[in-house]
Amino acid sequence: MNKVIKKILETIENNGFEAYLVGGFVRDYLLGIKSLDVDICTNALPKDLHQMFPLNNNSNNYGGFNLKINGYNIDITTYRLELKYDKRKPVEITYINDLKKDVLRRDFTINAICMDKNEKVIDLLGGIDDLNNHLIKIIGNTEVKIKEDPLRILRAIRFASTRNFLIDSSLDKVIRENYELVKTLSDIRIKTELTKILLHKNFLKGLELLKEYQILALLGISYDDITYVNDICGMWAQLNITKYFAFTKQEIRNIINIRQIVKNGVIDNHTLYKFGLYNCLVAADILNKDKKQINEMYKKIPLKNEGDLALKTEELLTLLQIKPSKEVKALKEEIIALILDEKIENTKEDIIKYLRK
Repeated sequence: MNKVIKKILETIENNGFEAYLVGGFVRDYLLGIKSLDVDICTNALPKDLHQMFPLNNNSNNYGGFNLKINGYNIDITTYRLELKYDKRKPVEITYINDLKKDVLRRDFTINAICMDKNEKVIDLLGGIDDLNNHLIKIIGNTEVKIKEDPLRILRAIRFASTRNFLIDSSLDKVIRENYELVKTLSDIRIKTELTKILLHKNFLKGLELLKEYQILALLGISYDDITYVNDICGMWAQLNITKYFAFTKQEIRNIINIRQIVKNGVIDNHTLYKFGLYNCLVAADILNKDKKQINEMYKKIPLKNEGDLALKTEELLTLLQIKPSKEVKALKEEIIALILDEKIENTKEDIIKYLRK
């Protein structure tokens, strides 16, 4: 166990409280997967935590405590019961002093395994067996838990995909009966879960499950052949989507550009000039083209953007004694095309010589 994490657990215990690692960090630790997201549960109240860590006074969204140390994102949360939900958010909670009752509120058994500072595993709900059997199983009443928080549908599919697990038959049945609840989730939540699925090399299993459960059709997403690339815009560009889920304007531009390059199937000087190196390299991955060669092309390209044109617009207008117009814009595009085709050089002399002809 990392000494930073162990020190936090010891600090809480030395102040007379219980403290355990819980959730995804323990699950991944037992699977031999490194994680930087750490959840700690404790019977210490938030006010106690603020006294223990006075220089890290950062409350999280759930009334807990957040620390960011050496790359770790650490959430410390007091044992609690979530009494009431509103649109998947717990709006009424009560703090308790019982570890088992706290883990009962969690989503899947594999996420309810705890570990103390000495790496002793505390498995109160059979999570180890499900981990060994590669099984995603809901804690408690499956239908209640899914309706309580429909995000658990996408999380179940994500874990089944990224960890290559099976979905428990009871959970499978409830998802099939309640898949439309995914529509109640915010765009950012949907995007986050789908992105995590797409960025994993076992993404096809996730997409197949989403398709089987009718969730892709529900979200207006379809796909044909997809090549795995380690770039999220490159993955989204290969999907047919009718809606951009909380994407930034830049992400949308990238997705559209990558999709266009792939459709054209050609990466040359004109493509590099129009779409830029990043989009071309991602498209090259999808098209199985040599990225080293694309990089070399970009280094040698005579013109990377309009600002690199040796003859500026003002100089062009003065030379031709004309005013800005569509014809001038078309003329500039013609000159740029000739430079990219290496028929003239990007120098004032060559451009003026061409114009005089």
